[in-house]
Amino acid sequence: QVQLVESGGGLAQPGGSLRLSCAASGFTFSSYAMSWARRAPGKGLEWVSGIYSDGSDTYYADSVKGRFTISRDNAKNTVYLQMNSLKPEDTALYYCAAKGRLPWFDGMDYWGNGTLVTVSS
Repeated sequence: QVQLVESGGGLAQPGGSLRLSCAASGFTFSSYAMSWARRAPGKGLEWVSGIYSDGSDTYYADSVKGRFTISRDNAKNTVYLQMNSLKPEDTALYYCAAKGRLPWFDGMDYWGNGTLVTVSS
């Protein structure tokens, strides 16, 4: 069955870095655009970043642009989110998601269960 398993979350200090990973199985990973989204405490779901199936293009929310980098390794069926210059407002449960058709970054087909990122001194 389809699985998206996030890892790499944890506690980071403001200004620090974390790298999230999402391991996919059960579908043709290289045919799907992948996204990261987050839900901060008491807030709604926010799309954070997306990458095309072949990795040819990447997109970011304004709130993370210049600080986060999305990438993927289709040989390993894994998508990553490198998070630098972390801020307390980045504290959230981070999800990866997959979409197999247009629109690539809306109305996801599959979701992971999330990994918690806490940014605090």
